[in-house]
Amino acid sequence: MKDLGQALLAKTELVIESWIEAVRQDKEIDSSKKLTYESIRDGLPALLRAFATLLTQTLSDDQPEKTEESAVHHGAHRAEQNYDVLEIMREYHLLRRVIFAVLQPELLLGSPAEILQAVQLINGVLDEVISVSVESYMEIRLQELERIRAQLILTNQELTRLVESQRENLSYFAHELKNPLTAMIGFSTLLLQQQQRSARSEPATNLQMIERILKSSEQLLRMINNALEISRHETEQIELNLEQVDLRHLIETVVMTLEPSARLKNLDIQMDLDRAPQLLQTDPVRIQQILINLISNAFRYTDSGMIQITCQTNHESWMIAVFDTGRGISSEDQKRIFEPYFRAGSEADYLLESTGLGLAIVAKLVKLLGGEIEVVSQLGAGSTFTVIFPLPAEN
Repeated sequence: MKDLGQALLAKTELVIESWIEAVRQDKEIDSSKKLTYESIRDGLPALLRAFATLLTQTLSDDQPEKTEESAVHHGAHRAEQNYDVLEIMREYHLLRRVIFAVLQPELLLGSPAEILQAVQLINGVLDEVISVSVESYMEIRLQELERIRAQLILTNQELTRLVESQRENLSYFAHELKNPLTAMIGFSTLLLQQQQRSARSEPATNLQMIERILKSSEQLLRMINNALEISRHETEQIELNLEQVDLRHLIETVVMTLEPSARLKNLDIQMDLDRAPQLLQTDPVRIQQILINLISNAFRYTDSGMIQITCQTNHESWMIAVFDTGRGISSEDQKRIFEPYFRAGSEADYLLESTGLGLAIVAKLVKLLGGEIEVVSQLGAGSTFTVIFPLPAEN
């Protein structure tokens, strides 16, 4: 039988191309859909070369270390790309299948005993690579969990300082915090108990728990930070920092940042900025907050179609409009959508990531900047949110 390691080295590019195609077509690896070809490929060539060298009959002393380094890099890279553990395991399942398919001609040259020995060798080495990669992934996710925990502690300290002077809506806020807090406590307890019972517990199970804790933590942070923003407005702690702003560039930057959310739902984003003022005296951070909340709201409640952002000016004012082809808002709900904690529609329509604070923050920021906000919407026919600001007086 030919040296399988050398055969795999010669066919590395074929393995990579076949594997990337399989990953692209696999519906269970959703995270890959928003990545470029290079991002999916990154780290795999080095991993395959190290893996192939381990399969050769003559191994150098440092080769196991190189294989481990490649596996560590691959796992860490997937953690940074926000894969979940099941997607990583699915990718390695496809890689195993592609490797055996590519090496099939060489395997069939051996006797049954040689084929069995080769299959066991390939599976053993690949299992070790997967174990190291998942361990690296787990370490990165645990670091992310620690970072979020530290953020929660700092945010909680600020919340404690504000709660004495800001008791209004506290019961509503507590209700919103209940579910994610319960999930965090429950899964954290299960993870701790499992680790205490066995040092050899299944890493995939642990990672699924960590993923759920992370998602609940991120939701909790988003809710708390939005509530704190509302509190700052109500205690008049917001200050404007006015400066010359390139409005077109600011809008394009915000849209570019949020574009991955649109791609996940196959939404078309359009911008009409030809009549937008280029240089304007305003607070760029507050304008950015308004845009992010309005566009994110449009993404959240639009399942298909398009989002359009328009900006234009006339002699006395300038405006930004965000139009979507989403679910729309009833005339009754339109009267309350700018109230804190209010969410349009029935409870069955409420989305997990919605806190009912985004539009309330927008309304307060628009007022702070001396502007007005209008909404035109119809159920099933989409919505248009328009913010209008006076042009600064010329000196």
